[in-house]
Amino acid sequence: MKIAFFGTKPYDKIWFESKSKDYEVDISFFEASLNIDTAPLAAGHEGVCAFVNDDVSEPVVDKLAELGVKMILMRCAGYNNVDIKAAERHNIPVMRVPSYSPQAVAEFAMALLLSVNRKTYKAYVRTRDFNMNINGLMGHDLYGKTAGVIGTGKIGQAMISILKGFGMKILAYDKYPNKDLDVEYVELDRLFSESDIISLHCPLTHETKYIIDRKSLDIMKKGVYIINTSRGQLIRTEDLLEALLANKIGGVGLDVYEEEDGVFYEDNSNEIMQDEILARLVSLPNVLVTSHQGYFTEEAMKAIAITTLENVKMYEEGKELVNQVK
Repeated sequence: MKIAFFGTKPYDKIWFESKSKDYEVDISFFEASLNIDTAPLAAGHEGVCAFVNDDVSEPVVDKLAELGVKMILMRCAGYNNVDIKAAERHNIPVMRVPSYSPQAVAEFAMALLLSVNRKTYKAYVRTRDFNMNINGLMGHDLYGKTAGVIGTGKIGQAMISILKGFGMKILAYDKYPNKDLDVEYVELDRLFSESDIISLHCPLTHETKYIIDRKSLDIMKKGVYIINTSRGQLIRTEDLLEALLANKIGGVGLDVYEEEDGVFYEDNSNEIMQDEILARLVSLPNVLVTSHQGYFTEEAMKAIAITTLENVKMYEEGKELVNQVK
């Protein structure tokens, strides 16, 4: 099978090039992201491979179908950028990688929390200039604090395990609670009002979009820490910035951003940042923004490549598509 691989970065090729030979898959790597203008690059290919910030909306899916594309491979867990109904209308299965390394994302979420709390990123800048003054770097003990975890899938569960290791009390929220999980499930209002730290690990849906907004921020404790390694639109960024400027929030760690398309994964260091909200966020001393790298470990990248290629194999062999999104 021939696959058009969009949004290629050097690290994508490390695993996909080597593993594709084992699966006898012919991959054409394109640096351009998938959108209505670049979709014609998929001509002559039976499948496309896309990522979180690619545009796989209805017009793009229609164009891919016109070109003869038979399958859409998402090399990630999320699929909120894909018009599933349009794909089903064309009988094009959409397959994803539901789990590659929950620990990778959870560990990174904890790294963000520790960095924002203990201000290690600021200390690093100081000590490089041999400024050994620790004034302004004071943090808080995590032991004994309450952490609110929104979303208790595999990543949320990994995060809960880490937080428990720090001696924290856990409150959890999930639309579908896991009865086998040793954790106290509560309603969102209680989680917001009692948590010292809130970490987001839920998918982006119509129900979870802007789950953190002005209303929920008003309920939260003064000095709360917020960590988001899931999807940018779980937080209404304007409301978050307003709360930060009002000194309501102790610290924020963001590995995702509401308007990250065209910004994240790109080198914009020589450009003037046009997104005023993002520019303001990164200028605040208690905000740490990273570029959607929570998943980025060798183990996770290998698992993503193997699962994506296994999805191709299952399709070619007519087997049940266990990772199909419906």
